[in-house]
Amino acid sequence: MNFRKVSLRPLREMFFLSTVLGLILSCGDQKKPQPATTTVTQPAIIAPIFNADSAYNYVKAQCDFGPRVPGTKAHEACATYIEQKFKLYCPSVSVQTGVVTTYDGVRLNIKNIIASFNPQSKSRVLLFAHWDTRPWADQDSVRTGEPIMGADDAGSGVAVLLEMARQFSLQSPRIGVDLICFDAEDWGKKDGGEESEDSYALGTQFWASNTHIPGYTADYGILLDMVGAKGAQFRMEGFSKQHAQFVIDKVWKTAARLGYSDYFLYQESGFVTDDHVYVNRINIPSIDIIHSNPSTRSGFGAHWHTHRDNMDIIDRNTLKAVGQTLLEVIFSEGGAV
Repeated sequence: MNFRKVSLRPLREMFFLSTVLGLILSCGDQKKPQPATTTVTQPAIIAPIFNADSAYNYVKAQCDFGPRVPGTKAHEACATYIEQKFKLYCPSVSVQTGVVTTYDGVRLNIKNIIASFNPQSKSRVLLFAHWDTRPWADQDSVRTGEPIMGADDAGSGVAVLLEMARQFSLQSPRIGVDLICFDAEDWGKKDGGEESEDSYALGTQFWASNTHIPGYTADYGILLDMVGAKGAQFRMEGFSKQHAQFVIDKVWKTAARLGYSDYFLYQESGFVTDDHVYVNRINIPSIDIIHSNPSTRSGFGAHWHTHRDNMDIIDRNTLKAVGQTLLEVIFSEGGAV
């Protein structure tokens, strides 16, 4: 086999030329330096801590006046107390007055007490409860004609609203929040039945026909009715599911995330004609957080409309579960200032 001798000089020259050409081309392809990008990390939304001791004391303060039946001195004194507390925590407080007539023909002077946080905000949430108490213990077996103390119904709901107002004064939500204590909810027919439904929630019905701000609306509403009893359980009420399923989802998922699933059960309950019904009728989708018990004849807690509804039934843990859940819901709507 014959081999040809090949000169290496031309090869070296070709390699040198190709190397130089490659460097020129690569320099031409180089991208211009790009400005450094900065990633902005949004701070985590942290809701304030609901103080159950404070809420408990608000329940007790209401009960110290005695039963808050419309037309009594205790009722008038408690109205002043709630108004003064709201004014301590909120610069925008109003009292809506009016006259309503009960199913049995009694004319009542009522007061709906309203605290508005961030009143300039178009995005709003309405939180509400009633603050009057039942004139009779018609579900009891003793002293049935006497008024009940109403620690849970309705002192607990008002107490949660007052503690939320206190927390908002310390750390403001970005959205608007209206807290309303409605009057004359519990002076309804004693024998029940569909024909008696509109005999309840007279203060809310008055407000729904004459909102404190003409054309008032909110993104959604949450009613607190009987939210402080030991071992309370909150099921998904019928009208709430019908009109505001998305609010139920928001509240129940938040409660589960916080570890309060023993209170907020993924179970349905019946339909309750309560304050939220009339708020829904003016197109504010609203739910009712209300203690239910399917094992009782009434479907409510055994203390409902009895003299057992006193401070002995109130539990700080229940107040905490409800109050902290609501604070988390509110502060998830855009965070805090």
